[in-house]
Amino acid sequence: MVGVCVTVISLVQLVPKNNISPWVDQLMAIDTLVFLASTWMSYWTIRHDKYSDKYELVTDWLFLGGLGALGLVSVLVAFDLFII
Repeated sequence: MVGVCVTVISLVQLVPKNNISPWVDQLMAIDTLVFLASTWMSYWTIRHDKYSDKYELVTDWLFLGGLGALGLVSVLVAFDLFII
């Protein structure tokens, strides 16, 4: 998922600058950090059984939040680049 975020950032840099380009870069950079945090929490959950239930819940919410943000940015990019 981090690769998808980096790809979106790269593709937005290739198209002519428009109103949404700076927002997409920043949102995808934050989304990359969310996916990294989700991955780290997932690894932590596998390695430590003591608090695994709590960490699993946090991991799930981080990953779902990252997917939601990725979907939102995808819709914004599609409407801004292709509707105009």
